[in-house]
Amino acid sequence: MKLLFRILITAILVLVIAKVMKGVIVDEFTTALTVAIVLGLLNFFVKPILVLFTLPVTIFTLGLFLLVINAAIILLCDHFVDGFNVSSFWTAMLFSIILSLSQSLVYQITGDAKK
Repeated sequence: MKLLFRILITAILVLVIAKVMKGVIVDEFTTALTVAIVLGLLNFFVKPILVLFTLPVTIFTLGLFLLVINAAIILLCDHFVDGFNVSSFWTAMLFSIILSLSQSLVYQITGDAKK
């Protein structure tokens, strides 16, 4: 149930951010749900591999390279999901930052924060 709640929250946030941000297009709510699911899967399976391979760079940049990895995950999601379009790398980076911050805020408000 907690997973479904998180997917639904992420889908709503993706829709809201896409309406506010220029350069991010989401066709409809089902596309946003698909984006939420694909982002979850990419973060679970692909992101740890990317973090492992880029560990020296991440350490050298004091963790800031993780922003680049998050943007790459957003661009991968753009590639896999029809109806979801991100115009550039910098838009993907800003989108990932806003999505992460808004997810943290919503999870804190709802009491669903990771413990």
